[in-house]
Amino acid sequence: MSRLLLLALAGALFLTQPTLAQTASKPVPPAVAANYLKKPNTILLDVRTPAEFAVGHLKGARNIDFRAAGFSFEIAKLDKNKTYLLYCASGNRSGQTTVLMEETGFKKIINIGAFEDLKAEGIKAE
Repeated sequence: MSRLLLLALAGALFLTQPTLAQTASKPVPPAVAANYLKKPNTILLDVRTPAEFAVGHLKGARNIDFRAAGFSFEIAKLDKNKTYLLYCASGNRSGQTTVLMEETGFKKIINIGAFEDLKAEGIKAE
């Protein structure tokens, strides 16, 4: 009986622990993102669709569509030694991209969250 209870507790503990995707994908607050944007040698990636990007995007952003068939290929072509700031519409796709990039050897990736939040913080959009 005690062995079964231990297994149940261990399972419950395992299920409540955040996964890498849940912790690494959380966006930084917009004010923190604004500071990162001021740093040299950073690349701003918008992982929304081209249609979303066309409606508006942060100044200087490069668009790589998270939903495109060649998304992983486009990410693989990036320089792993650069610093990347990622955003999307809600922070979800940029969070997933953060995890993907970490898993493939990128070291400096920051999920800066949602486009509208960043824009509301006063970060320049085009």
